[in-house]
Amino acid sequence: MFLALRSEVEAALTGALETLGLPTDDLGIEEPPEGVDAVVASSAAFRLAGEMGAAPPEVAARIADAVDAEGYEYVREVRAQGPYVNVLPTPAYYDDTLDAGRDGDYGELPETGEDVLVEHTSANPTGPVHVGRARNPIVGDAVARLLDYAGHDVTTEYYVNDAGRQMAVFTWAYETFDESDLDSEPERERVEYDLVRYYRKGNAYLEGADDEDVEAAEEEIRTILQGLEEGDEETYERVQRVVDQVLGGMRECLLRLPAEFDQFVKETEFMRDGSTKALAERLRDTDEAVLEEGAWQLDLSEWGYEKKLVFLRSDGTSLYTTRDLAHHEWKFDEYDRSITVLGEDHKLQAGQLRTALELLGNDVEQLESVIYSYVNLPEGKMSTRRGTGIDLDDLLDEAIQRAREEVEKRLDDRIREDDIDADDVERIAEQVGVGAVRYDIVSKQPSKAITFEWDEALDFEAQSAPYIQYAHARCCGILDGADVPADADASLLDTEAEVDLLRKTARFPGVIDDAATDLEPHQIATFAREYADAFNTFYRECPVLADDVNPAVRGARLALVASARHTLANALDVLGIDAPRSM
Repeated sequence: MFLALRSEVEAALTGALETLGLPTDDLGIEEPPEGVDAVVASSAAFRLAGEMGAAPPEVAARIADAVDAEGYEYVREVRAQGPYVNVLPTPAYYDDTLDAGRDGDYGELPETGEDVLVEHTSANPTGPVHVGRARNPIVGDAVARLLDYAGHDVTTEYYVNDAGRQMAVFTWAYETFDESDLDSEPERERVEYDLVRYYRKGNAYLEGADDEDVEAAEEEIRTILQGLEEGDEETYERVQRVVDQVLGGMRECLLRLPAEFDQFVKETEFMRDGSTKALAERLRDTDEAVLEEGAWQLDLSEWGYEKKLVFLRSDGTSLYTTRDLAHHEWKFDEYDRSITVLGEDHKLQAGQLRTALELLGNDVEQLESVIYSYVNLPEGKMSTRRGTGIDLDDLLDEAIQRAREEVEKRLDDRIREDDIDADDVERIAEQVGVGAVRYDIVSKQPSKAITFEWDEALDFEAQSAPYIQYAHARCCGILDGADVPADADASLLDTEAEVDLLRKTARFPGVIDDAATDLEPHQIATFAREYADAFNTFYRECPVLADDVNPAVRGARLALVASARHTLANALDVLGIDAPRSM
């Protein structure tokens, strides 16, 4: 309903500004300030004050007087309050919100027909997923879910780096060493934890062996890289035996978040089909191509990049960036938009890649990036992991254990033993623990560095996933066995708590739309927390099932709770967080 109301407000304000001979390019439509009795406000008076030669309150009054509110379904009244032009809705706005909110798909927007590719995570398949990269799959998965809710046809992609030196070293080490040569036992019973020991052994060998032995090993590694470059099938199969096993284990880890992918695209695909070689030839033909010390590079200083972009080594082999350029041109052919989630350490490379693509004649407007800073962990138990760093599995295990302890603490005298069993405790612990990790990470603006704090993430009473999940569980508890009427009367919801919750329910599709436009899933996290606040206020102040509640009012409140349940569940779903029916 909010999107329809906003569309009507845009039309009404545009007509008023045209009548006054004022520009209509920025209507300043926003959420009203706290304490303002309206569902939509316009701050355009601030922008237009200089042009009209009057103070913003006077400008707002003139605009409000010029608005013709007749003929709109949801616009009841437009009036000035200070420097704002405020819009009050018709009763139909609330009636339709109460009806729409009870749909399980509430918040999902109409299909746009736009094909969008979201590439995220894409960690090198050299071992377990490290916690330092945890923000990428969490943010990337949330961006994909958000765009799906906004009506786009979304494909998620993991781009596999299977052609770099790291994979050549890994393949050589896997084929060279035996189990008896390895220095440790696997940290977990999963394939990537087993195989990463070969990779570590290989790197240690290259650092500490005699020069003659190292040179022999390096020659084999170069042979593997050259074989991949030349499209040698046997070399490709050797490397893939390692890549596919490690990637399989990494996928199992990422499914715990969960982060799933529609496709895994390997960079060797763009070597084997000739597109990397053809792209390098095109780059050499550009005016910006220079040959220095045998390597072909792009001089992008005109675009502000002092460091040159190397695209062919002196031995004629391509680099990751060269192959990624071919990968992106494939994306442009297949999709309307291409979004890549990247760590801040790839910001320079992303800018150079975008410039190179433009030099090659591509429309780079369809290329977008979400840049994130890294997650820091507090000191303590999670600060080391036997000298190998902290894996994402470690973080998730710790989160589930802490959540389990918190759930068990709450099993006090108020809960009978037969109300919850061990399976329930485990289910809730996993939902809450994993949800706490996801929410704490996705709720922050990606460009800001964050420190993950356990006490905040698992706080059932504050700004956290458990707090929102608990509100959803409360909704389910109220509705369990209740008869929600099909024709509830929204006009009976007249207390401040009821109206506030109903208004926030109406705004949910608009929040989806805005967050998807900005590629900012943290907007949904903020909305979900504020919505849980509003629901809890309603829960405290407005009895639903009490015997002394008027039946018609009870019906309206049950309908509001049903709307709240879907709103909370779908907001959590956008964030990739489970919505427990009981806690």
